[in-house]
This record gives sequence, structure tokens and C-alpha cells, in this order.
Amino acid sequence: MIQQTLKARSEHRDHEWAVILAGGDGTRLKTLTRQITGDERPKQFCSVLGHNTLLENTRERAAMEIAAARTLYVVNRAHESYYAPILACEISANLVVQPCNRGTAPAILYSLLRIAARDPQAIVTFFPSDHYISDNLKFMNQIRVAIDSARDRRDLVVLLGLDPETPEVEYGWIEPAELVRGHAKIFRVRRFWEKPNKMHAQVLQLRGCLWNSFVMVASVQALLEILECALPELYHSFADIVPSFSTAAEAKMIEALYGRLADANFSHQVLALKPDRLAVLKVSGVRWNDLGEPQRVMASLDMAGVRPHWLNATTPIFA
Repeated sequence: MIQQTLKARSEHRDHEWAVILAGGDGTRLKTLTRQITGDERPKQFCSVLGHNTLLENTRERAAMEIAAARTLYVVNRAHESYYAPILACEISANLVVQPCNRGTAPAILYSLLRIAARDPQAIVTFFPSDHYISDNLKFMNQIRVAIDSARDRRDLVVLLGLDPETPEVEYGWIEPAELVRGHAKIFRVRRFWEKPNKMHAQVLQLRGCLWNSFVMVASVQALLEILECALPELYHSFADIVPSFSTAAEAKMIEALYGRLADANFSHQVLALKPDRLAVLKVSGVRWNDLGEPQRVMASLDMAGVRPHWLNATTPIFA
């Protein structure tokens, strides 16, 4: 019986995938990242919180639960000089190279189709590469709960929501509804609230709403279904080039496709339209920050008790 259980667990893990989103331009943090590196590299390729880059920190976190062989990295070709040294040991099949940044929806769709072509039974966890997490082990234990829930409920997308420490106006918020039957920590989603004003954010905090971390876990099929429903033209434009994957034609076809794409945001244009397909896992015992602003970086350094070398520089970081 024990051997059968271990075998089943191993077989499950063979279908667990991670996608690390590292294709953003990091424009809001440029005053700080220029100070750290002296160049124009986006924040995910900077050592913001210590010795390692944010991308390396995210990779280490994801590897606590998901195999490196099944971890993909979404990057932009313009950043190759920055990501190439960090990802030099990764196999080329795990690099999802976009010709340019067209928002989160194309980045997520492209990576999902790449995974689906290799493993139609995949359970996929998406990790933004610009977060501060106070306790990686506790956080990844919550990811394990989300993965197991998504395997059980392949129709749902499980989002990770954080207890809000402040009435933050720059974050998205998730309003939980009732518990998902059979899952003690997983709630249905009533609706999203995107970047509320201060008064509204205070009300949301009092009502028990959660910060949306944009970390999400779901079967590849569930995510593709809601993308096709919400953005059918985008979905079919990518689906048409799936036969070119892993061939010499892929890069050329992706280049042409991105040349015609408009920007598309996954939260606003996909998730917000399909609350009936969503669930939220309330993460506790972990402090979290989206490192989108210099003030949040400083707050995260204070939480972590870290003083990196660049803090000794004299260049003002809030200019």
C-alpha cells in the first residue's frame, strides 16, 4: 500500500509544471535598478534583495516543489544579455522567448500552449519574478495545497491571496465567497477589485478581502479554456502556430504574430471575466510584497533585515 501511494505521488509530480514570468520591462522601478546596476536592465535581473537576482530567488523558490526540468521561463528577446547568464544551464525548450512585451495574457498563453504540447495533463503554477516572500518554505507549502486542490478540481484556477497588512491602492484585491466543497482552505471568488481608492481599500480590508499575489495554479486545460472564452482571437492566433513548436519555423512565426498583437492583461481581460472558474487559497503566516515601487523594496528590505551593498550609494532612489 505504501509503495502504491508513493508511486501515485511520483506520477502526479511528473505532471507538475512551473512558469516563471520574467518578461516585464520594470519601468516603475527604473530609478532604483539604475542605481543598483548602472544600466537599464529590468528588476527581475537585478540583485534587489541581496546577492541573488529576483529571477534567481524565484527559481530557487519554485524548485522547492517543482522539478527544474518542468520549469519554464517567459522572457523577452530584448533582455537576452541580462537573462542569458542566469539561465545558461536551462534547456532551450524551457525558454519561452517573446519578441517583445505584449502584456501578461500573451505571455501566459504562449507558455501554456508550449506545456500542453508536451503534457496535456499538466498542473501549472505561475510565479511572477518580482516578489518578496518572507518565508519560502511556508509559501511553497501553500503552493503544494494549491497544486493538490487544482489536481482534484481540474475545472478551477486557484489563486493565492494574502492577508492585507495595509489598505493598498496599487494592488488587485480578491473578494472570497463560500468554501469550495471538500477543501478547507479554498474559497470561491465573488469578484476582483482592481486598484481601489484609499477609502474603498479600507472597506475591502475590513471585509476580509485579500491581496491578489498573481501566483496561480491550475490544470493547463482549465487555463486554456478560460483564455479561449475571454480572448478568442488571441487564443486562435496562437493555436494556429502550435504545429511550429520545436521547429525552426517557430521563432519566425512568433515574431510575425507579436508584430500584430495588441497588449492584453490576463487579470483584467481574462480572470476578472470568469469568477465562476476561480478559487482563492488564503495564505497565512507569510509576508509578501510586489516589488513594483521603490517604497515597497525598502519595506521588504526592512522586513527581511537585509542591507544590500547598493544602499550605501548616494544616488537618491525616490527621484
